[in-house]
Amino acid sequence: MLSGSYSPESKVVTVDQLMSNPEITKRPTGSKSAVAASLAALGSVVLASSCCLPLFPFLVAAGTAGSSAFFVTIRPFLLAASVLLIAFGFYQRWRAKKCQCKPSLFSAVLLWFSTVVVLVFSLFPQAIANLLADLLAG
Repeated sequence: MLSGSYSPESKVVTVDQLMSNPEITKRPTGSKSAVAASLAALGSVVLASSCCLPLFPFLVAAGTAGSSAFFVTIRPFLLAASVLLIAFGFYQRWRAKKCQCKPSLFSAVLLWFSTVVVLVFSLFPQAIANLLADLLAG
């Protein structure tokens, strides 16, 4: 076995045999081996996904919890920015009237709707959260 000669009956292949006989390491070529390799890769992806896909909801929940913690810390700044931008919208509307430009009805409705939404969401955050939880729970 250790002599360096290769025989088809031998089960153990030494490094010397691999170096001296390239026929041992030669792989089969052709379309059958390519199809088999593709099917094996596809099968491994399917089997791995059945194992890993149940982790997806946990990853989404962790990401949501992390982002909500971030938004809680910047909530006062977001509220201030909302109020300032709505005030800027009312200023632009007043300025447009002063210049004899007639603002559209759609812009007026949108401005008042956004004002109501910001007020309701800032004054009643827990009530909105409970309402959304009830709606999403089914």
